Amino acid sequence: MITSKINTMTSKSVTVIGLGAMGSALANAMLAKQFKVTVWNRNKSKAASLAAKGAFVAESITDAIKASQLLLVCVSDYKATIKIFAEAGVKELLAGRTIVQLSTGTPKEARELDAWAKQNGANCLNGDILAWPRQIGTNEATITISGDNEIFSQHVTELQGLAGNINFVGEEPGTSAVLFSAVMAYLAGNWIGFCHGALICENEGFRPDAFGELIHNISPILATESKHMGQVIQNNKFTDPESTINTTGLDLHLLVQQAEEAGISKELPQFAANIFQRAIDAGFGQEEHAAIIKVMRSAS
Repeated sequence: MITSKINTMTSKSVTVIGLGAMGSALANAMLAKQFKVTVWNRNKSKAASLAAKGAFVAESITDAIKASQLLLVCVSDYKATIKIFAEAGVKELLAGRTIVQLSTGTPKEARELDAWAKQNGANCLNGDILAWPRQIGTNEATITISGDNEIFSQHVTELQGLAGNINFVGEEPGTSAVLFSAVMAYLAGNWIGFCHGALICENEGFRPDAFGELIHNISPILATESKHMGQVIQNNKFTDPESTINTTGLDLHLLVQQAEEAGISKELPQFAANIFQRAIDAGFGQEEHAAIIKVMRSAS
């Protein structure tokens, strides 16, 4: 049975709202840094392990908010956050407190939450976690934050307890969510691409873990390529390529052919080949392969 307590607000107190895998990791990191941590979750059983480590378990969301000036919110999404803050008695307690929204959302939702917080006398920082729960509290974790720089500066010490890399990315509230959305787009392609590559290996009798090791070994090259693509797109300079859209497009059509010959899914290579073919048909075949962004800028 969990014994609920109410934490007395101090300069080193923090409330964590939401105790999924990531929220629990945030609370554990704060406890490890000797903060007075109050936690709240609809399913109170999720607080048991944290209570055993010294966390104060709030009976209600209002008790959780009363306990700390700094509120770390990590629930499923912004909609869940708004639902929690819409509960009776919550808005009246927010004045002077800082909400650090670490739930996933869109840039529009981040801007709307920032405006809502200000209307209710609260400060708001919108953040995004670029780490797995096991990395929280270590130098492997990165968290991007956007919002009022002065408010960020007031709480940077607490935030540094969550990740080795706390990156303030700008005062416009939606900036962090913009970057997170961009990273998710990259990761989505990466995850699907890796699984298709593993499928090729598996189908041909090769070990997928050996393929993973190969990608690990060439990851510095891939990192350099990402930086290069960002620069050429930023400067809109797609000439003098080391690899052209024509060349890559041919490779992708061969990848479709390989999938057909092997009898495996061709969904990913066909999707990629179609985009490159659109760029070739538009006359960009001799340009840097990042020039496919020219055809992607218009919704098809």
